Amino acid sequence: MADKNKGNDKNTEKNAPASGGEAVKSRPRVHALDELRGIAIFCMIFFHAFYTIGYFFEYDWGIWLVNFFTPAEPYFAGVFIVLSGIACNLSHSNLERGVKLLLISLGVTLVTYLTVGEKNMIQFGILHMLSCCMLLYGLSNKYLKLVPSWIGILLNVVLFVLTYQTTHHIFGLPPLFSVTIPDSWYSTHFLFMFGFCRSDFVSTDYFPLLPWLFLFFAGTYLGRIGVKRKFPKWLMTKRLGFFGFMGRHSLLIYLLHQPLIFGICYAVNYFKGLFGG
Repeated sequence: MADKNKGNDKNTEKNAPASGGEAVKSRPRVHALDELRGIAIFCMIFFHAFYTIGYFFEYDWGIWLVNFFTPAEPYFAGVFIVLSGIACNLSHSNLERGVKLLLISLGVTLVTYLTVGEKNMIQFGILHMLSCCMLLYGLSNKYLKLVPSWIGILLNVVLFVLTYQTTHHIFGLPPLFSVTIPDSWYSTHFLFMFGFCRSDFVSTDYFPLLPWLFLFFAGTYLGRIGVKRKFPKWLMTKRLGFFGFMGRHSLLIYLLHQPLIFGICYAVNYFKGLFGG
């Protein structure tokens, strides 16, 4: 996962044009956002570790832990996505960030294809999704500003709920209301980024634009409220230094954690076999 608030502890951001022509005024760092982001990526690291232990190294207890924590994954991933949307209001250029993150995400696809093969590669993970969201936000921000913040939040939350089961061919909120999406929408190779993926589609990390795009945009409207009304002072105070550090370096940690997990598991497995464990 990626997306960092720009700035540092001693310096504030200089005035610069944001995407859409809006000036980013000087402001102190919102440490609470870093800390929440750090907690979210910390949870994701453990989930990926259990997945690697269970499905790559075939330990039953790893599979059990993955199954146990799977219901919680959308929540800490959702927190990270909302925070990424909020951070768009603190960035100098979301288009630039989006392009850079898209290139990194394509690199992740290539590396996973070369190292773990087509059956375990990441075709459209959370980095791909976030990069597309940043680009869409950068291109449409001047129009999105016309929508009042609270309406933008409510509208995007409703659309998130209605499209949450897109990959399962369902639009709506069962059992209250639902419509079955035609199978023909899932018969092509080219709509997987929107959640319309074929039955043979594989991506070990998969976050399609539907529904997650709407959660990201809800975050952008929430961040707009924070910027206009000024974030409360208690959000500026450092409380969880370890998680704050993880949040400030979330992209680097995300890129490095999986190779490190795999390497550690491989080494443990190797020495276990070497000594007859």
